[in-house]
Amino acid sequence: MDTVAGMHLFIRIVETGSFSKASAGLGITQPTATKHIAALERRLKARLFHRSTRGVTPTELGAAYYDKCKTIARELEEADSLATLMHSRVQGVLRISTSVAFGRRVLTPLVLRFMQQHPGLAVDLGFDDRYVNLVEQGIDVAIRMGRLSDSQLGARYLGLNPWVLVAAPAYLAGHGEPRGPADLAQHRALIYSTVQGDDRWHFTGAQGRTVSVDVRGPLRSNNLSALLAATRAGLGLAVLPRYVAHESIERGVVRPLLEDWALPTQEMHAVYPSPRLVPTKVSGFVGWLQEQFDGPWWARG
Repeated sequence: MDTVAGMHLFIRIVETGSFSKASAGLGITQPTATKHIAALERRLKARLFHRSTRGVTPTELGAAYYDKCKTIARELEEADSLATLMHSRVQGVLRISTSVAFGRRVLTPLVLRFMQQHPGLAVDLGFDDRYVNLVEQGIDVAIRMGRLSDSQLGARYLGLNPWVLVAAPAYLAGHGEPRGPADLAQHRALIYSTVQGDDRWHFTGAQGRTVSVDVRGPLRSNNLSALLAATRAGLGLAVLPRYVAHESIERGVVRPLLEDWALPTQEMHAVYPSPRLVPTKVSGFVGWLQEQFDGPWWARG
């Protein structure tokens, strides 16, 4: 019997004045209760109970020991209640990891709205385009793009991250507008060096036909904001996430191209250290995010 269980047994014996009643109430046998108290008395080198045919009563030391045990039991109950309360509310510190462009353009305003709804929540929001080990770095939840590899992490699907081919009107005026994917080989490409096949772009037509085109151009970067700036400046055409290009498209600064052809989309997932015993601050945030990424989320706000 562990220390806490033994402490509760001792308290029950004092309060019931009976080994049999205390053991029955705790679902153990009377010999087990007797054996534990005998071991406790040996460890303390003192008697805790006066035993008689009328029952058991605590000795002077037993009464003092009872008072201490009751205090400890109350504090343990308060600790359990606090843990339950914190687990049932969205509060505490939520450590979030996300990529730089997505974090700045999309996740930050969402996190701020979520914090306004939950005043007891504090957020540590980290931006990193490199892979982050959640357990080693103490991250509660990370937003990741692309298919997830098999792992022991917990994960929830959030939605899709679509991409779009864009160019500035000034570039198109000087170089013409591509009519199909094959035309891109003759254009100046601004290449994102992280996804979408780098300098090989892939398209799917309305009938499921797939086409891959090798592209080349004056700029390659792993930063989406840099590629958007170059596109807006008329240096070439680029494949960008919708959330990066949307505002510029709405303002007419860049135009979407080859809209009859689909570019590969990325799955978005929220991942967390374990699928078991997920804290409410994590499950609450992730569930709320799923609602925000329903439909054309890149066009909102």
